[in-house]
Amino acid sequence: MALKIIWNKRALNNFNKILDYLEHSFGEQTAKSFVVRSYNIIEQLSENPNLGSLELKAKNIRGILISKHNRLFYRLTEEEIILLNFFDIRQKPKKKKY
Repeated sequence: MALKIIWNKRALNNFNKILDYLEHSFGEQTAKSFVVRSYNIIEQLSENPNLGSLELKAKNIRGILISKHNRLFYRLTEEEIILLNFFDIRQKPKKKKY
């Protein structure tokens, strides 16, 4: 059974920032490709929630690479997957926020 997907504010805001950047810098097609890839991966997560690597065991936070420069962090519960953040992995790891 697929788990329910919940977007938190940070994940949604950062996702939209990435889309704006991609569209203005590389064009609409690149932004659309990012959306399709992101939603395909999120759909895979709903069916296979342990797909991402364990980032923070105590809080059951996992991460999965969405693109060359972006990683999605999510929290796994028994009934849902909470999308926490889209993070540009070129930044310092200390800037990671869940």
